[in-house]
Amino acid sequence: MEYLCPPIKKRHSYDCLDGAGAPNVAACDGDSASVFIFLSKLLPLLVYPLGLTCLLLGLALVWLWKAPRRSLVAIATALLILFGSSNPLVAATLVKTLEWRYLPPDPMPAADAIVVLGGSTYPQSPPRPWVEVTDAGDRVLYGVKLYQEGAAPLIVFSGGRIDWKGGGPPEADDMTQIALAMGVPERDILQENESLNTYQNALYTAQILQQRQIDTVLLVTSAMHMPRAMAIFQKQGVNVTAAPTDYWVSQQTLAEMQGVSLGTVLNVFPDTEALHFFTKALKEYIGLGVYRLRGWL
Repeated sequence: MEYLCPPIKKRHSYDCLDGAGAPNVAACDGDSASVFIFLSKLLPLLVYPLGLTCLLLGLALVWLWKAPRRSLVAIATALLILFGSSNPLVAATLVKTLEWRYLPPDPMPAADAIVVLGGSTYPQSPPRPWVEVTDAGDRVLYGVKLYQEGAAPLIVFSGGRIDWKGGGPPEADDMTQIALAMGVPERDILQENESLNTYQNALYTAQILQQRQIDTVLLVTSAMHMPRAMAIFQKQGVNVTAAPTDYWVSQQTLAEMQGVSLGTVLNVFPDTEALHFFTKALKEYIGLGVYRLRGWL
């Protein structure tokens, strides 16, 4: 196993944010980096459905006595946003537009390496007895599965970790522990442990691939995240094939939602899981838009 940290060039402070609002650690140091990280986590909350709903309801309270009609409009808008974004069929329709852009290749082509992006683990921290996977844990599991099937002789785990948000070792180290437990030899694992967002995943991993003279890679990440990840890796000149996993919307899911059954009744009501995935999809579309504006796609 090798820990490979690409060289980081210092830039001006105005480059400290990336296209999705995440920090560009290559450009920031110390307190300024912490401020940018905090803002990148805070500001999007105001446009996500839950945050926007709370904001509108707060405004409605302010306007309640002096502008009751405006208050009523704000309340109605908030309820409409919350109901629409938490509707399972609406959420699934939006998520599908991202997840189904890249379907798993059949057969899976051979490559020189498998690149697995972070965002799928929790660090070992009491009372956790070991590292744990998040709802995106399929990334590391599928990456190891591809390795075990002989799709590539090498796995590159890419991901650092924000000190004050989760803390602990880099995610690349967490994924390595899981891979070792699943039988992957240390000699076949590389780590990129500095990146804190998708842009840096691609930037730093591309440097490692170039150093190792690795030509073709299979890119493993969540299906919803794959359109942005593929575009960024291709922009970095990586010869990459999508190997998506972690699908929320499947053919069976759509059939159950669109058919007539007892489940159809449940899909009329708001659902917290639907709200979660709607928000994740909205985050991806915002990231795609801003990345394009910054010229990273």
